[in-house]
Amino acid sequence: MKNYFLFILIALLSVPVYSLDNTDTILNKLNIALKNKQHYVRLKEERILNFKKIKSESFTKEQEYNYNKTLYSEYQKFNSDSAILYVKKNLKLAQELQNKDLSDLAELQLANLYSSSGKYRESEAILKSINKKTLNKSLLPNYYVAYREFFEHYNANSTSLKYIEQIGKYRDSLLGVLNPATLNYKINKIQKNIFDKKFAVAQKQLTVLLENIQEEDSQYAMITYLFGSIYEATHQLELRKKYYALSSTADIKNAIKDNASLQELALVFYEIGDVDMAYKLTQSAIEDALYCNVQFRTLLMSEVYSIINTVYLEKEAKRKTELQLYLLCISLLSLFLIVAVIYVYKQMKKVSRIRGELYETSQKLAELNRDITETNSQLQERNAQLSESNHIKEEYIAHFFSLCSAYINKLENYRIILNKKATAKQFDEIYKMLKSTTLVDNELEELYKNFDIIFLNLYPTFVKDFNDLLIKEEQIVLKQGELLNTELRIFALIRLGITDSVKIAAFLRYSLSTIYNYRTRARNKAAVSRNDFEEMVMKIGLISLKV
Repeated sequence: MKNYFLFILIALLSVPVYSLDNTDTILNKLNIALKNKQHYVRLKEERILNFKKIKSESFTKEQEYNYNKTLYSEYQKFNSDSAILYVKKNLKLAQELQNKDLSDLAELQLANLYSSSGKYRESEAILKSINKKTLNKSLLPNYYVAYREFFEHYNANSTSLKYIEQIGKYRDSLLGVLNPATLNYKINKIQKNIFDKKFAVAQKQLTVLLENIQEEDSQYAMITYLFGSIYEATHQLELRKKYYALSSTADIKNAIKDNASLQELALVFYEIGDVDMAYKLTQSAIEDALYCNVQFRTLLMSEVYSIINTVYLEKEAKRKTELQLYLLCISLLSLFLIVAVIYVYKQMKKVSRIRGELYETSQKLAELNRDITETNSQLQERNAQLSESNHIKEEYIAHFFSLCSAYINKLENYRIILNKKATAKQFDEIYKMLKSTTLVDNELEELYKNFDIIFLNLYPTFVKDFNDLLIKEEQIVLKQGELLNTELRIFALIRLGITDSVKIAAFLRYSLSTIYNYRTRARNKAAVSRNDFEEMVMKIGLISLKV
């Protein structure tokens, strides 16, 4: 178990942790860089142009040499023709200064540029003309680099084991003269380890370098390219695609035209069947090689381009056939759509006409519905009134029979009393009883009390509702024990439908003028319209009628 966890830990440590972006994000950044490729070129050209503006006639020849050397460095991976121009100027200056070291440096730079642009004979002639024994030690790295790259460029035309051996030989010589602490030494050492198939060692060394370098650094593209080379040799397609994409993006942003990452990435996409992306990358790589005039890159790309271009053209032809088929289908569908639109248009006109007719009909129906609704409301009101009237009749009929029975009993008792007194010849008592109004007063009081009870049983909220129709200061406050007073009884009778003041006066045993005064005074105290007051009194309890 311990060994298992140790293996997991080693595996995790061996995986690079410096790029948190996934492959899709990296490819998205590459596509953005490709779209803005000309922008990066313009930035490079502007930087060079700004540097050129600082040139002054007051430069010494040594200063002018260094000035040209800077421009050579700017143009080396950007435009080899311009780089050659400034190296040749430096050759002339070195001869004028009679400085062998400056002359040798310019010769080595020119040899390197000639080999990259396909002038192998001229490059070889320059290299052979330089005596290594008399060469300044500080220029030995340039010498070995020039020879190594000469064989690398020449090997692009005719792959040979002899040239590969020469490349390895001069790389070893270069490592022998470089300072091991320099980045140049470390990169060349990694290249040697990759050449010797020491992939684990090379990957570990590259991981350390990549952790300490920014994307903007000129060597970032080389480091990520070497990662891609390792994953290509170990057949790890996704990682190969990822690191070649990182390298390509860095080259594009730095306007490096002499690059290998794009063509390697194009091959990756060709292998996975993404011909469109492969063609796009190949086109970009060839444009860069032609712009920079890097002959060996153009030769390397020619075979790849022909294969990818053939597949791309076949795919385009297939697309054209499909497009033609789609166009035919779309044409047929368009024709059908036109017919359908005409048919729908006619149907819509027909529907519109029907809608107009339906609208008119609906308006008439709405009008009829309003009439019916109004009629229903009136009927409901009449029904409510009838229901109320029936209810009142039922209540009063019951009480009427009850009162009649009570009065018959009282009359019978009164007759018996009078008969007894007449038999006993108590005529004075009989006269006294007949002259007294006490019995009538008592009966009236009981009648009004029964009326109040029956009425309030029918309309329990009558007093409150009636007061709501009066202004606040004039609202009626009943005495303790009172159910209704005279004013309330007058309007209680009006609520029951007895609106004739003569009948009201007869029932309450008041004069007609008294009843009239009560009614007038109540209207004057009304919180509502005087004309509507009694009508509103007649509607009290209409909805909440007790059944």
